[in-house]
Amino acid sequence: MRCLICHGEDIQTKQVREEIKVDKNIIYIPIQTPVCHTCGERYYDRRTVRYLEEMEHKLQSSNIHLQEVGKVLELVE
Repeated sequence: MRCLICHGEDIQTKQVREEIKVDKNIIYIPIQTPVCHTCGERYYDRRTVRYLEEMEHKLQSSNIHLQEVGKVLELVE
């Protein structure tokens, strides 16, 4: 497989964190997906996209246990 962006051939499956925004919060969803190690382009199959869509729906409509891993701060002047 060659990368569609940079045409590199170093594409390997690795664990990444996809971000889903819910209100003012960003939630990391860990997934395994092929990633180009030259430019960072990620490739998602239908099953992964469907999983991310289901997780987004669950996060917006129910109470799922989440662990705080840090904070995002904004400068207010």
